[in-house]
Amino acid sequence: MADENTKARIRTAILALPETTPTAMYGMFEILSSVGVVWQQVMGDGQVFPRFEVELVAVDDQPFCTLVGVPVTPGRSVVSDDVFDLVIVTDIDIRPDCDPREAWPEVAEWLSRQYAAGATICSVCTGAVLLARAGLLDGIEATTHWMAVGIMTQCFPGVLLRPERILQPAGKEHRIITAGGMSAWQDLLLYLIARYAGEEEARRAAKVYLLGDRSEGQLPFAAMLPRQHEDAVIGKCQEWVGAHYDDPAPVARMAALSGLNERTFKRRFKAATGFAPIDYVQSLRVEEAKHLLETSDMPTDQIGREVGYEEPAFFRRLFKRKTGTTLARYRQRFRRTATTGTGREPDRSLPG
Repeated sequence: MADENTKARIRTAILALPETTPTAMYGMFEILSSVGVVWQQVMGDGQVFPRFEVELVAVDDQPFCTLVGVPVTPGRSVVSDDVFDLVIVTDIDIRPDCDPREAWPEVAEWLSRQYAAGATICSVCTGAVLLARAGLLDGIEATTHWMAVGIMTQCFPGVLLRPERILQPAGKEHRIITAGGMSAWQDLLLYLIARYAGEEEARRAAKVYLLGDRSEGQLPFAAMLPRQHEDAVIGKCQEWVGAHYDDPAPVARMAALSGLNERTFKRRFKAATGFAPIDYVQSLRVEEAKHLLETSDMPTDQIGREVGYEEPAFFRRLFKRKTGTTLARYRQRFRRTATTGTGREPDRSLPG
């Protein structure tokens, strides 16, 4: 995985063809472009720095429409000499009369050239057909949509197909990555963010865009949003509790620090932050617990004690109320998010 403190922008090309279906293409463009930006802007957490420099690349640089009528304005063409760090081929509409062995010659040559120059090449769904057309999947394991297995087997028998898999890194240094069905672009997206921008950025993207299992609603993805205000007294209290949220009596300590009587303090605190003081403390504690669940193997009861709760049952109930899920389930979801996509087990070991 990339060092999370690395600030190099990853030059990323997303291939755009008339046959490209637009959902994954534009979804990946938007989310990759927002890495290092949207979380920092909304949460006020860290320096804004785009981690991916994303362009749409087409056969030429002229605007066109996809087969479903969605307009595309490419930034580059495959005839340019640009070399990318990362190239993504999203799903394409393959008609029954199409022989992929003869189609897209300029694109196949460009993919081969990018790989030879050191780029990591990825595909989503039927995009694997283009990688096979370029000769990049010969003799290695790859996945694709189950409906494309027939054409892949018939036209490219040298590919070691694993259609049961969602995400398949393969090849030298895992520089070939294929993803299964159409929605697997989300798994690939989070894998790439973790690999190139760090696991924390992958978790942030999952939370902002609600990527992954949404069966328990939005609460597991939600974070405590900061609220701007100009009350210096309350700001001082917030600063103190941010470092002492595990104090056994944080509300009383903040009231004393403010110099206000308790009733006035509570009123001003809620007016400034939007939270009653005890709700604010509980939310801070839950956010720290979430961080520990995401980044450590610490037992859950110990996490409760670390954030200020000696009674495990109370802490478990509070966490479930605030997040909509259990401690174990939250850990399972967001520990996996950064390394395997949207919470599924990895198909193979990932590059270190």
